[in-house]
Amino acid sequence: MNAPRVLVTARGHVLHIELNRADKRNAADVAMLQELALAFGELDRNPTYRVGVVSAVGEHFTGGLDLADVAGHLKADGLHYVPDGGLDPWGVQSARVSKPVIVATSGICFTLGIELILAADIAIAAADTAFAQLEVSRAILPFGGATLRFAARCGWGNAMRWVLTGDRFDAGEALRIGLVQEVVAPGTQVMRALEIAETIAAQAPLAVQATLANARLALDSQEQAAQALQPELMRLLGTHDAKRGMQAFMTRSEAKYEGD
Repeated sequence: MNAPRVLVTARGHVLHIELNRADKRNAADVAMLQELALAFGELDRNPTYRVGVVSAVGEHFTGGLDLADVAGHLKADGLHYVPDGGLDPWGVQSARVSKPVIVATSGICFTLGIELILAADIAIAAADTAFAQLEVSRAILPFGGATLRFAARCGWGNAMRWVLTGDRFDAGEALRIGLVQEVVAPGTQVMRALEIAETIAAQAPLAVQATLANARLALDSQEQAAQALQPELMRLLGTHDAKRGMQAFMTRSEAKYEGD
């Protein structure tokens, strides 16, 4: 049997969710996306859990999507990965989880890893974390929420600097722009995230959830933009540049884009 792609551990009122595909740098195949969505559904429904912490097994948080696997699951209207009982961890294909989520990163944190931070509420980064929003270098656009939330979290110029270039940036830059809230020594990021989660979990849970919901209400005017993401993704996937980008990714070469 295949090992679970996501490990879920109850720690009192905190639900610890771990990406568990370390041999693939925790790249997300469709099975991982589905298991992660189910974990978020459990966090949302179960009154025992007041806070979620998301981290990863192994050296790296995530290398992003496993494109070789995901490509085989794309349909005409996009990629669908939220099973019955699940919630989209990125809050694009379903409502967002109603409880606070803290993300702890290390190693590489690419594409959907950044977007998971943006959909969450607090992020703790190990000092060795390297971030990148790589989609434009693969001839597609971010479709897990970066276009919806990066600028709101970090400011327009800071967001565009990284979203439009695909360049890597370090934990210090992530702290400077407000993508993460603390940078800690490698190996301590999960402990720190759990400490903060336990502090939140000790507060009145209905008050925490109401505070979170009202704060989101002040920011959210994103529904129309969210609905446009999957059609725009499919349009880009039909281009010659997308084929060039996929070939470059598979062969670990540099794509030469021509704008068609």
